[in-house]
Amino acid sequence: MKTLKAIDINKSYGDKPLLKNVNLTINEGDKIGLIGVNGTGKSHLMGILNDISIADSGHLEHPQKYQIGYLKQDLNFQQNKSILDFIFEGDSPIFKAIKQYEKALHALEKNLTPSTQEAFHKAELMMEKENAWNIEIEAKSILNKLGIKDIYSDINQLSGGQKKRVNLAQVLIQAPDLLLLDEPTNHLDYDAIQWLEKYLSTYKGALLIITHDRYFLDNVTNKIIELEQGNIHEYNGNYKIFLEQKSQQLEQDKIQYQKKKQLYKQELAWMRAGVKARGTKQEARKERFYNIENDVKNKEQKTNNLEMNFDQERLGKKVIELKNATFTFHNKQIISNFSYIIQKNERLGILGNNGVGKSTLLNLLAGIYKLDNGELIQGETVKIGYYKQDNYDLDESKRVINYLQEIANNITYQNQQISISELLERFLFPRNTHGTLISKLSGGEKRRLYLLSILIKQPNVLLLDEPTNDLDIETLTILEDFLKNMNGAVITVSHDRYFLDKTCNKLWILENNNIEVFYGKASEYLILKSEKNKKNIKPKQEKRPKKIEQKEKKKLTYSEQKEWENIEKEMFEIDDNIQNIKKEMLITNDYVKLGELQTKLDNLNTELDQKMNRYEYLAQYI
Repeated sequence: MKTLKAIDINKSYGDKPLLKNVNLTINEGDKIGLIGVNGTGKSHLMGILNDISIADSGHLEHPQKYQIGYLKQDLNFQQNKSILDFIFEGDSPIFKAIKQYEKALHALEKNLTPSTQEAFHKAELMMEKENAWNIEIEAKSILNKLGIKDIYSDINQLSGGQKKRVNLAQVLIQAPDLLLLDEPTNHLDYDAIQWLEKYLSTYKGALLIITHDRYFLDNVTNKIIELEQGNIHEYNGNYKIFLEQKSQQLEQDKIQYQKKKQLYKQELAWMRAGVKARGTKQEARKERFYNIENDVKNKEQKTNNLEMNFDQERLGKKVIELKNATFTFHNKQIISNFSYIIQKNERLGILGNNGVGKSTLLNLLAGIYKLDNGELIQGETVKIGYYKQDNYDLDESKRVINYLQEIANNITYQNQQISISELLERFLFPRNTHGTLISKLSGGEKRRLYLLSILIKQPNVLLLDEPTNDLDIETLTILEDFLKNMNGAVITVSHDRYFLDKTCNKLWILENNNIEVFYGKASEYLILKSEKNKKNIKPKQEKRPKKIEQKEKKKLTYSEQKEWENIEKEMFEIDDNIQNIKKEMLITNDYVKLGELQTKLDNLNTELDQKMNRYEYLAQYI
């Protein structure tokens, strides 16, 4: 079994210690989810596992020729390369053979000449020699599932999301011993995310993943590691099991903390009484008091949680109305003759494949774009807060506190006036970070600051474009609760099924140049979509061997007669079970259970097909 060990890893960022003597073992077959509040050092730990030189101290142990594939959260492509050259770069003879073959095939398709034919023949021979055909097929399958079509295009001409998918494809195609994936679901649509879940859950090597997608963690991981105040805590099981174990641990910690706090009060009273330490026992008691005091204060610091309790300005009955709206963007029609009234407390999610115009639609609702035809009517009391997918409004040359003070010096928060400095602390920015340049913050901290800059304006209509990208799970959980209770409308574009299930009860499905309205949760819609797709897939016609001529059958055997008598009843029972499972799938919100039910449904459908085939065979002899 191939194993990687990180031993006594220490890492600081400026004056802030991120990792304190961290020890971690990753075995073959481990599927580990790495979680923790943004800024605690998750990405730093991943970087260290890939390159020990960036740690302050500590070392790694692993076998020779141990391969690590690393998908970074932030990408930087310096060289002008084609997607093909980037994906199959390196000294591997197999990858060289695949790259040579793809280029020869491309040249042959463009210009059929004796020289291109000869080059293609040589490339085929190289593929045979390296036995590279299976890997080439697997690579093309990965590229296709991630929506990468033209492998000959220049990688620097791609959007940020397309580059992320290309980088993910490269890491997966390498099939390393250890996959390090930092937010791999960002910029993926639902079909690609579901495919990636299945791919990673059966991956033969080890996996360490940072992701905000809690359904993804549930379906892929078998271990959770929580990074907290420089230390790691390991939990066996997926995210759902982690929550159960964490809840039990917190309850036990709470009991111990209350006991220690009570003891602290007693000892504090003894200390204040001014007892002189004349004996060894009294000296020991004073020392014990200081230890208890230190534990209690550290615990109080540790239990400081993110607070999100902003007021909204009053919102009238009229919010946003679309009347016979038609809009085209870059010669692509987004909506046509669409009418809809957004209600005061609307909780609306927008779904659709990448590139269909979801972000464009939010820009339209925000008033950035204008309709080609129809009307977009906005209520007089509407105050829009627009959380964009990219931090365009975040000036990274400014310091944290100055950036917010330009918006407001004080704010009413929980019915009281507080300063921006106090507000930052409640948003998990300690005072020693308030003068930090925004450019020095982690990706997740920037997103949290950007969210704060929008919420302090107290909008009553929130437009959220991929709000879960790069935010940690704790922040998302609190944001979900805030959105649930917000007195106003929320319209969200997101690929995070869990987040949409928690915050939206209605969906706009953007496809075929228009919008279909779906009343229900995202997971319900995706299940129905999956069932619909399965029904539309026609089975491939198999080549059957010629039947061997045999004696003509004229009647059923005794056992077949008994089978015939019961087969209709059995078919009806299977069909009843199928209908019951479908009903159960519509009412459950547990994504793990939905997956189990889907497996049962697939098995029952297969069984029913077999019974029907058998029924048709037996019927011809009745």
